[in-house]
Amino acid sequence: MDSPTGIRWRRLGGLKPIKTKRKSKEVEADTNKNMVEEEEPLSPSARLFHEPNFNVHVTTILGIKTPLSPQVMKEKLMHTLVKHPRFSSLQVVDEKTGEMKWVRTKVDIDQHVVVPDLDRNMGSPDKFVEDYVYNLSKSSLDKSKPLWDLHLLNVKTSDAQGVAVVRIHHSLGDGTSLMSLLLACTRQVADPDKLPTIPGQNKKTTNSFSGLSKPKFWKYYLIAVWLFIQLIWNTIRDIVMFGATALFLKDTKTPIKAPPCSELNPRRVVYRIVSLDDMKVVKNAMNMTINDVALGITQAGLSRYLNRRYAEGKKDEGETQKRNNLPKNIRLRSTILINLRPSAGIQVLADMMEKDAEAKWGNWIGFVLLPYKIALRDDPLDYVREAKATIDRKKNSLEAVYTFSIADLVLKFFGVKASSDLSHRIITQTTMCFSNIVGPQEGIGFYGHPIAYLASGSYGQPHALMINFQSYVNKMTMVLSVDESVIPDPHQLLDDLQLSLQLIKDAVLASC
Repeated sequence: MDSPTGIRWRRLGGLKPIKTKRKSKEVEADTNKNMVEEEEPLSPSARLFHEPNFNVHVTTILGIKTPLSPQVMKEKLMHTLVKHPRFSSLQVVDEKTGEMKWVRTKVDIDQHVVVPDLDRNMGSPDKFVEDYVYNLSKSSLDKSKPLWDLHLLNVKTSDAQGVAVVRIHHSLGDGTSLMSLLLACTRQVADPDKLPTIPGQNKKTTNSFSGLSKPKFWKYYLIAVWLFIQLIWNTIRDIVMFGATALFLKDTKTPIKAPPCSELNPRRVVYRIVSLDDMKVVKNAMNMTINDVALGITQAGLSRYLNRRYAEGKKDEGETQKRNNLPKNIRLRSTILINLRPSAGIQVLADMMEKDAEAKWGNWIGFVLLPYKIALRDDPLDYVREAKATIDRKKNSLEAVYTFSIADLVLKFFGVKASSDLSHRIITQTTMCFSNIVGPQEGIGFYGHPIAYLASGSYGQPHALMINFQSYVNKMTMVLSVDESVIPDPHQLLDDLQLSLQLIKDAVLASC
């Protein structure tokens, strides 16, 4: 796909692993533990991320409240992140079996930490950081060393005194696990000995019979049977939709739908920091979760943005934008990748790095296809109600488990390429990717550097648009990773998302 400037960006066609003999002299001199680690194969999902059409990298931007100290960070990294097996291992191909495996190696920290010489008082520092991350997305990580790096930008922006950019190949883990690992390298600013506190999911369930006499056993039994029937029906419905998507069912060709080969184009990562408390106002008033609110904001923001894009080129464009320009029955879905392996938790990951303890790690990824209702609503709260209804139905489904099982069976019987083609097919038939990551409740420091904000994105995915919500203390960062040849005005989309939150909050307050 040609970029707006007429230049075709081409990254390396997939991450081709280096080859090695099963037992090198260095490995033979290593401990038995490392010998066992060498024998550990890459998970099926990790192998998929090495296919040319699925070469995905995760980028996390850390806004820092103080100037950066590169030497301090290098020293701390050697005693934390580098101790993690995945961050100190090469991904190699066994010459005898042809399988990809993890092999521990000695890490030269200077090859992983990049510190460009910058003028702290440069003009347009925000644009410089944005362009820096954009330029990173034009290249793949060097396969001859562990697949991660850290870029320290000592430049003052509107939101921070310095910026750290962490780049990690997606084969090392899913987004939530990688974020948990990163947070395990941080400590609370108020108490440097304590790890961050991540809000747990509210496991309390609403008692439908509160204030009433408890129903008899047979009523509980009927409710359980009905919920089970719903689970089976929702799962069958979702699996049929998954199969139809793999075969023929495409999303509507909207102005944000990626063309073929969009994964080869670089990505621009932009963000907007809004109030998490504003989202909590909506959450509490409507008795839902922050994730429901985030999806409602996304649905509203996309509707506003697409309505404007459909008005482009028409007569009296300014007046036209105020009218409903949206086609009827737009099919627009996001692909949500869910790791079915339970997260090890921050404390377990911290112990693994500091005390050489063991922790489960790896990608067991299933797909969930989430539909959005794109329309202009008179009541902004309808966006949130519709989002909640959709996500509640998805929660009562085994879609992720079955899609993972299908992909795993395809991998076993037909190989990595067929499994990669299936995953790529599903993603290219949909429009975007969505994620919502829960961050710490209190201010944290990254190796003694207090963090102002967190913003995670990615590149190498077939979607032209990825939306990520990242909470941190009382802030919510909305992050877009976009293909500019498809979405040339990402800051306008951020404006629409921010305005949608404001309108939804105002509607809630007006109804109280």
